[in-house]
Amino acid sequence: MAELLDRFGAAEACAADLLCDRHPADAVAFTVVEADLSSQDITYGRLRRDSARFAAALADLGVAPGDAVAVLMGKSADLVVALLGIWRRGAVHVPLFTAFAPPAIALRLRASGAKVVVVDADQRAKLAPGEDIPADAPWRTIVAGEAFAELLDRYTGDEPGGQAVSLGGDGLLVQLFTSGTTGTPKGVPVPIRALASFQAYLEFGLDVRADDVFWNAADPGWAYGLYYAILGPLAAGRRSILLHAGFSAGLTWQLMRRFGVTNFAAAPTVYRSLRTDSSADPAGIRLRRASSAGEPLTPEVVSWSERELGVTVRDHYGQTEHGMMIVNAWADGIRDEIKPGSMGAALPGWSAEVLEDDRDEPAPAGTAGRIAIEAATSPLMWFTGYTDAPEKTAERFTADGRWYVTGDAGSRDADGSFFFSSRDDDVIIMAGYRIGPFDVESVLVQHEAVAEAAVIGVPDELRGEVLEAFVVLRPSVDGDDALVTELQQLVKRKFAAHAYPRSVHFVEQLPKTPSGKIQRFVLRGQRRG
Repeated sequence: MAELLDRFGAAEACAADLLCDRHPADAVAFTVVEADLSSQDITYGRLRRDSARFAAALADLGVAPGDAVAVLMGKSADLVVALLGIWRRGAVHVPLFTAFAPPAIALRLRASGAKVVVVDADQRAKLAPGEDIPADAPWRTIVAGEAFAELLDRYTGDEPGGQAVSLGGDGLLVQLFTSGTTGTPKGVPVPIRALASFQAYLEFGLDVRADDVFWNAADPGWAYGLYYAILGPLAAGRRSILLHAGFSAGLTWQLMRRFGVTNFAAAPTVYRSLRTDSSADPAGIRLRRASSAGEPLTPEVVSWSERELGVTVRDHYGQTEHGMMIVNAWADGIRDEIKPGSMGAALPGWSAEVLEDDRDEPAPAGTAGRIAIEAATSPLMWFTGYTDAPEKTAERFTADGRWYVTGDAGSRDADGSFFFSSRDDDVIIMAGYRIGPFDVESVLVQHEAVAEAAVIGVPDELRGEVLEAFVVLRPSVDGDDALVTELQQLVKRKFAAHAYPRSVHFVEQLPKTPSGKIQRFVLRGQRRG
């Protein structure tokens, strides 16, 4: 831990050196896989050469250290070159998810003050002048692909733009914007010293080893993909797979088999899709480690993975503001038996607790409350506040600054294992009972007819709130009154008699964030309508 903190927090810390130049030039940093399963290996030597050229191009466009450069790109070799070029220049990377529509893109470009946008050709139309994008946009645009290669070819030599910029551990690396559940997205500044946390999770949480074939399927437009498919592997010098194609369960199976993936990380949505894929063929899959993050795992995914993949998918918990910090860790020495429903324990470098609902004191073991991180005793904690948003920052930290309150509800047992309940605004209070929607959802998805489920609280004159469920059925299954009754009885049997959904709505899909989290607040809004 001390070694990581010293390396990435040093006053002379240079992102380009830490993430690229110090690694062997002939070592493979990324294997980029196309939809047809063709691939190319990207070495650190190539990344050093091409990112130096791109850094020089940015300098010629007037990008200075500390300036923001936005990136609207899929997972490709150009993406990694662009990111390392930005960091080599000492500029700040602003991720733009490729599923964003122009309003979301414009919001982030304005909020960050981006000077340049690097964009894939098939995303270029989103930057065209219109209702959200001004005709006289203050940013310059660089299009990836052939034009990108032509741009790099204009620069020659090992360091055409001069030496890489050193910003020190507190220098800004990334400016991410949280999706949130309400309100305008908040800017999360990620300093270079956060790399210590990202590498620690790669080693302790995921147990990525030198001989692993590691694939984190998350998109780098969001925290989990950026932190642990790109930044963590670069910091640790571990090869990472990037799939330059959209997700499909069939392609995921094929890639894991063809490339011999041994260490896999993805959102629960991915595992559910694999589980329900009619063409699934786990033969030849040789996973050593499997991990999940983004939302809690449901029990049927865990049992399926043990049966079909030969490995237990372990649930991990974190946030954009921290990275991962409470996990069912894989590394030797801290790996423990999985407790059903638990998201694990605090990783080395983190101190976590559950606080009382009404005061900033630890709650007794087994009592529901607010999941919090203790700042002073968490050496890996790097988040100090949102960009230009002191009010939002104050909402997250207790008055004395001791605790960062995550906004999630849960409990902790006497052994230090944490159990997620819900986001604070998703907790259902019915007749004085606190009900976490995840508890009910976990039961509903156990029914063979159910693919996904979301539970919300709706106003009730007698009980304050009652539960209603929105259910996505498996293909060829029809929802009827008989199935509604079955699901209600299942919840009564598997969870609690009082917590069954009073109404069940069969829907084609659930509203989700681009990273796959269910947006219960959207369902609540629809229900109010």
